[in-house]
Amino acid sequence: MKKISGWGIFGIIVAALVVILGVWGIGSYNNLITLKETVNNQYSNIDVQLQRRMDLIPNLVSTVKGYTSHESEVLQQISESREKLSGASTVSDKANANAELSSALSRLLVIVENYPNLKADTQFTALTDELSGTENRIAVSRKDYNLAVQNYNQTIKKFPTVLIASMFGFSAADQFEASEGAQNAPTVSFE
Repeated sequence: MKKISGWGIFGIIVAALVVILGVWGIGSYNNLITLKETVNNQYSNIDVQLQRRMDLIPNLVSTVKGYTSHESEVLQQISESREKLSGASTVSDKANANAELSSALSRLLVIVENYPNLKADTQFTALTDELSGTENRIAVSRKDYNLAVQNYNQTIKKFPTVLIASMFGFSAADQFEASEGAQNAPTVSFE
């Protein structure tokens, strides 16, 4: 039996360390890919719900137009906000446009209170129920997205995964946050 020299043992140890680091690196990279894809999937879920709401809005607006002739400013704001949302490409742009559209829709629903015939209209009632359900889905999708972003962002910042993340260009994802002033109730004037 041959005796292994000191350099041979050193070589075996180095090779074992390289294999261990390689396996760890591959595992970390694959985990980062999984987390990033989860973030992308959750973002896509928000987009689906925002699109659903945008598809409901024209029907809601046309129903309201039939009953209200002098509320054109609010209807115009809804149309403009809807266009901004459809043209938004970044997370922050979508969050801001979404907040603007939600605010305009809130103003519309306050105005509707002055029109009892509209509130009794079955099409309007069905549309507002759909819209309400969609708003809830958007809230859940935003929460799920933000949790996925938090998990991803925490992982890419933790040592030693930060080494793999920086090596392969993984960068922090943006949270879907409400725009400035979104917590304030909209003001509505009936003049």
